Amino acid sequence: MCGICGFTGQIVDRDNIIKNMTDVITHRGPDSEGFYRDDKISMGFRRLSIIDLDAGHQPIYNEDKSLVLTFNGEIYNYKELREELIKCGHSFYTETDSEVLIHGYEEWHEDMLTKLRGMFGFAIYNKKDDSVFIARDFFGIKPMHYTICGDNFVYASEIKSILEFPGYKKEFNESMLDKYLSFQYAVPPETFFKDVFCLLPGHYLLYKDGKVDITRYFEARFNPDNNMTEEEAIDKIEKVFENSVNAHKISDVEVGCFLSSGVDSSYVSTYFADQKTFTVGFDFGEKYNEISWAQDLSKEIGVDHKYKLISSEEFWGSIEKVQYHMDQPLADPSCIALYFVSKLASEYVKVVLSGEGADELFGGYTIYNEPHVFKMYQKILPYKLRMWLYKLAKRMPNIKGRGYIMRGARPTEEKFIGNAFMYDYEQKKEILKNPSIATKPQDLCKKYYERVKGYDDETKMQYLDINLWMVGDILLKADRMSMANSLELRVPFLDKEVFNIASTIPTRLRVNKKNTKYAMRMAAMRHLPQRTAQKEKLGFPVPTRVWLRDEKYYNVVKERFQSETAKKFFNTDEIIKFLDEHYSGKEDNSRKVWTVFIFIVWYDLYFGKK
Repeated sequence: MCGICGFTGQIVDRDNIIKNMTDVITHRGPDSEGFYRDDKISMGFRRLSIIDLDAGHQPIYNEDKSLVLTFNGEIYNYKELREELIKCGHSFYTETDSEVLIHGYEEWHEDMLTKLRGMFGFAIYNKKDDSVFIARDFFGIKPMHYTICGDNFVYASEIKSILEFPGYKKEFNESMLDKYLSFQYAVPPETFFKDVFCLLPGHYLLYKDGKVDITRYFEARFNPDNNMTEEEAIDKIEKVFENSVNAHKISDVEVGCFLSSGVDSSYVSTYFADQKTFTVGFDFGEKYNEISWAQDLSKEIGVDHKYKLISSEEFWGSIEKVQYHMDQPLADPSCIALYFVSKLASEYVKVVLSGEGADELFGGYTIYNEPHVFKMYQKILPYKLRMWLYKLAKRMPNIKGRGYIMRGARPTEEKFIGNAFMYDYEQKKEILKNPSIATKPQDLCKKYYERVKGYDDETKMQYLDINLWMVGDILLKADRMSMANSLELRVPFLDKEVFNIASTIPTRLRVNKKNTKYAMRMAAMRHLPQRTAQKEKLGFPVPTRVWLRDEKYYNVVKERFQSETAKKFFNTDEIIKFLDEHYSGKEDNSRKVWTVFIFIVWYDLYFGKK
């Protein structure tokens, strides 16, 4: 895995500028660096050596050196594409997967992208027409950011690299705070940095003659085959997933695997006999510690298991470092746990496989059960009556049944904005110092729901999560936390061929009365103990609600809530009220408190402290 950056145009001291931009992402590639410079462009590269360790240095060139490539990612079908390109007359000078991209672009142009199987964010400079072609993989596993500063086009794997470009004036994008407070992450393509954008998954960008043109080349569309039997679905999933794991294990260095108590990473780990798996947990009982589960499974499947118990002091002491590496605030506390498991794995291997993407593709989140749970409630009571009950329940204390009334009142399009829903429109107006920036999060989701009109609610929810939650939270933290530790993280569920099968699985075999992710679990059961394959979805449990009721950490957060940064953006009485209600046990406001706290920590890092 690697990091790339660059900018067009001639500016004073550009050699040092591209060096600084490259150095700040050294963690993405500590093994070597590479540069290309001419009168029109400066390109930088940091390498984490995985394939063709001796000769795979970048930039990579085509035969006449008219095309220049810097690449972050892995192409798993590069050997087949290499043979095809050789038959077309291309000459290769390395054994690396990177070189396939430069010859592929020369031969097929942007049509090359649909031929690829892998994860990627890359830039190709064309000397003949001074254009820059940038592409991001199908699901957004690898990042890519860009901006225009006057006459200069600037791009990088991480935003912190762009901040090193002197032509960019760092400004806070306040409108993103509104989105963040609802979703718990920065909703792409905008970022918290004004005029810096995230290239969306499945898109490519062409910069030419001072203009940016962006095109979508892939969309994760579901096309369920309702005639598919359960046995057919299980067989197809097992076959394609085994193929994907084997493809993702291709490497010239040792490959390990993250392992939790859940079915996703456990399924991956069954292909790692005699290799290493990695787990972290917290010393707060079994609910927050999956190590014993992972140890038991590791013994059964014959893997070398490594683990770490994260102390409260370690967790809280790492918050600033983690938020620095995230580039933008992320209020998902599991990103810190992911930082520690990545750090542990990096002591033994350079590459790990993980289970991200299984829930979004196969219907794994518990919340996907809601359409079934509320079906009768919504059928019996008309919408207006349900909304009257919703408003009544909202004013009631947190008693049994209140959540059911509120969740079931509205249709999916009005209530589901993804797996995280922190602050609604009214709450944002109450806590924000500038309430004019508050918007209804449902309005942002409308364009996605429009794309899946006519589908059942479960499929709508999956589609929304693939395009928002998975990109803004799941894959962002996976990339940033692994790369912070110079570790390559691969996700075999998020494979083009796996999705081709997942997209055809009928809803009844994704989410049903028996379980979520049903067909995938049944495929996993052919390789795993039943207790693991059928284990309830937990996510990555982090004891934030416990810590926030501890006087020590309550005071840490309260001090931030009384800071100048807090006063700049929030009505501090309101956010402290949320904190105090949680501390006293009156309400579980842990996620809302954590969302505001993380934003303040991040803002102080990037904008507050000089």
